[in-house]
Amino acid sequence: MSEKNVKPWVKTALEMGPVLAFFIGFVLLKEREFIVFGETYTGFVAMTALFVPLLALSTLILWRLTGKLSAMQIMTLILVVVFGGLTIFLNDERFFKMKPTMIYALFAVILGFGLLRGKSYLRVVMGEFLPMDHAGWMTLTLRITLLFVALACANELIWRNMTTDTWVKFKTFGLPIVMFGFFMTQSGLLQRHAIAEKDRDPS
Repeated sequence: MSEKNVKPWVKTALEMGPVLAFFIGFVLLKEREFIVFGETYTGFVAMTALFVPLLALSTLILWRLTGKLSAMQIMTLILVVVFGGLTIFLNDERFFKMKPTMIYALFAVILGFGLLRGKSYLRVVMGEFLPMDHAGWMTLTLRITLLFVALACANELIWRNMTTDTWVKFKTFGLPIVMFGFFMTQSGLLQRHAIAEKDRDPS
């Protein structure tokens, strides 16, 4: 399926909608418990059970609209299904809280492996949007790899040492703000290593 143009706000709504829905649902249900087949579930686990199919549906819609999914979107969906499923099946919210750690650690390993080979795997998925020379891509990839390591560590520290309410706020608002702030600070690097369209590698 060829890639299609989709309005940015539609793409953002599909990507952030399930996360915001989880946050709102958690705020409304965090003090409640639900009994299903004799098993007692917290509001957190109940919202996880709703979040997994909601994310799967939004990802499917995004794929149908755009004609493509990034590697991060695919891996995120897989890990959400796996860790969300374990949370629901075992009635243990710790598995879902581990999910961001697994996502960031996995991508840090993949990008780090590429760096050791002298390659930027980040360029493979973002090269058409950010035309830069090889040195620029290697520097940006190293910085993002370190960012992923830091986020994985931060997620572990927060979910293991703070309340569920704090972790949900961190996951919903803290992580996106950090990612946005990080890319805002990379403008100098992008400008220094930008290449003109006439100099771009056709491959």
